[in-house]
Amino acid sequence: MTASPRSNWNYPTAIRFGAGRIAELAEACKSVGMTAPLIVTDPFLATQPMTKNALEALKAAGLKAAIFSDIKPNPVETNVYKGLEALRAGQHDGVVAFGGGSALDAGKVIAFMKGQTRPMWDFEDIGDWWTRADPNGIAPIIAVPTTAGTGSEVGRAGVITQEATHTKKVIFHPLMMPRITICDPELTVGMPPHITAGTGLDALAHCLEAYCAPGYHPMADGIAVEGIRLVKEYLPRAYKDGRDIEARANMMSAAAMGATAFQKGLGAIHALSHPAGALYDTHHGLTNAVFMPYVLVYNRAAIEQRIERLAAYIGLEPSFQAFLDWVLKLRKDLGVPHTLDGLKIDAARFDEMSAMAPEDPTAGGNPVPITKESARGLYETALAGRL
Repeated sequence: MTASPRSNWNYPTAIRFGAGRIAELAEACKSVGMTAPLIVTDPFLATQPMTKNALEALKAAGLKAAIFSDIKPNPVETNVYKGLEALRAGQHDGVVAFGGGSALDAGKVIAFMKGQTRPMWDFEDIGDWWTRADPNGIAPIIAVPTTAGTGSEVGRAGVITQEATHTKKVIFHPLMMPRITICDPELTVGMPPHITAGTGLDALAHCLEAYCAPGYHPMADGIAVEGIRLVKEYLPRAYKDGRDIEARANMMSAAAMGATAFQKGLGAIHALSHPAGALYDTHHGLTNAVFMPYVLVYNRAAIEQRIERLAAYIGLEPSFQAFLDWVLKLRKDLGVPHTLDGLKIDAARFDEMSAMAPEDPTAGGNPVPITKESARGLYETALAGRL
């Protein structure tokens, strides 16, 4: 008799979804007990009307609000510690993480670290290290995504680069989950096409790797395949016309679905991308998109039947080749470079990157094991453009 599968599943995010829902920000802050929220965002967004309007709305509601925006596109530990100083100096009692993946990740980690006495790296997502944290020291978080890609608004972790080692680390705690997420697609209307493409393909990478990851999680699989269908239907539309609010809304859904699904696991797309982003400061979603077809081919023997089912679901011929061809065409249509040269990455640091990739926390979810040698081969393949 076959043993029954065992796994742990968790979907606790409270999401307020729809155009215009940003008007509920002040009420949402009050509902989780915030009286002095700190908006954590990036330097560009800090200058934009949507962020200034959010700040003024909080102040008008009687909340002691301020903005912190010293965040890099790939957040580093210095960003977190400076944000922590701003949080404590302003006597803020919560964080509104406002922006793309960088602001969301940094904002969540800043809120998490508010009352901790141990160094941030003591809470890396390794084993049960999260239990070292004082849960009473975690400030409440409201997440407001302004892109449709990372899905960090529904996640319990933040990716931060350790500057001494140029390595991306995942800081995790269950209570890092935002208490409320406001998904307002109107906030994404201003994204330029290249950011729409990069973030949208990040959502695709999350859904795809979650679906292909080994392990028993049919709920994640179902969410992932529908997320991929939404990307197929709506990412080209959002890229072509940024004012298409239906496309923007469905891409915002796909982003949240990808991050919800990848509790099952990620894989080599991310394991290869993280070293590239840490060393070359490349856009994460765009980097994932470059690696995607090479990793699909690398994993083919282990995932072919699953990809055939996926292809059929999203309206393609039920074959691995049809799905691969769709990925390649989508990348081309969205202006994604086919090789690492398009990201200004050459072979100079391949040895370093190849050592980092198998150690990345996402590597263990790949259907085919990743070694230093196989990572090197994938980097070389992605540079040469061979499939």
